Amino acid sequence: MSKEKINTLYHDAIDLLKALIAIPSLSKEENKTADCIEFFLKKKEIPALRLHNNIWCSNKYFDAAKPSVLLNSHHDTVPANSAYSNNPFEAKIKNGKLFGLGSTDAGASLVSLLAAFLYFYEGENLDYNIVFAATAEEEISGINGIEKLFGRKDFNKCFTQPNSFAIVGEPTQLQLAIAEKGLLVLDCVAHGKPGHAARNEGENAIYKAMQAIKWFKNYRFKKVSSLLGEVKMAVTSINTQNKAHNIIPADCNFVVDIRITELYAHEEIIKIIKENTDIEITARSTRLSSSSIDINHPVVQAGIALGKQTYGSPTLSDKALIPLPSLKCGPGNSNQSHSADEFVLLKDIEEAIGFYIQLLETTCKWNG
Repeated sequence: MSKEKINTLYHDAIDLLKALIAIPSLSKEENKTADCIEFFLKKKEIPALRLHNNIWCSNKYFDAAKPSVLLNSHHDTVPANSAYSNNPFEAKIKNGKLFGLGSTDAGASLVSLLAAFLYFYEGENLDYNIVFAATAEEEISGINGIEKLFGRKDFNKCFTQPNSFAIVGEPTQLQLAIAEKGLLVLDCVAHGKPGHAARNEGENAIYKAMQAIKWFKNYRFKKVSSLLGEVKMAVTSINTQNKAHNIIPADCNFVVDIRITELYAHEEIIKIIKENTDIEITARSTRLSSSSIDINHPVVQAGIALGKQTYGSPTLSDKALIPLPSLKCGPGNSNQSHSADEFVLLKDIEEAIGFYIQLLETTCKWNG
């Protein structure tokens, strides 16, 4: 592995990340960061394809008869929260830290994976193809992100050969997230009867909601995953349409965020909730299931051989929507995700580039 080449890749990665931070890129509004990534690849004379705000490209000597490795991360961000003291769109370096919205989640992973892609781009006689994809709408699990790409024939065709797999870049401190919880979001309504607050009339929907919310807080599912632990439920918002102080509310709406392990299907979770509560339930989606990769998969074993630990992740990523064995692994600490004054350590990006290259060389028996 050439130190000079790695150093060039590192500086290119930092420059790109600084440019991306400076561009607002909320989910569904990533067109300008997509332009930025597309322009970066064009300067490197790498042909790239685009679908909506997703950018993808493959190694120079792509061979359809070989399996492929997908290197994927996202370039959308959540909104900057009100606790920021820095300008979230100013890429500022201080004390070895690069500050800015999306620096850790998931800009650091994206530019590190892209650097690894560039390292192998012109390699001949590779055992595997290598495909890089910078995708959109990950933060909202949107339908126009990685899922849309796999619905495109020419992209999906890259991964038809056996043994194809993916590395998904998210902040894991470069440890190996071999499983992650799925997501079920429920819109719930407790129904009551309206009445005048002064005359003790009606049936208060807020009180009915409180009974259900107490159940969500206290209930424990019987099956516990050895890798992902318990199913976790949290009520995250509550409201009524009632604007008058003297009317008993007829309806109370609240939202429940549920993180599901591999031991439960979405439908099974919903059935248990209906059996134990007196509320109306609507699931926003049932497509985000728990996912995992076999600990004996070559890419996981390669990571272990390089000194990394495996674990089950409580957070969701595009791993859930990729129809390939997928390892989640990237630089940075997940506690920086969505935080105020988000930052990533520069040394973590440098380490990640070298690690990704070693991981691919070890897994795919490449000699860079």
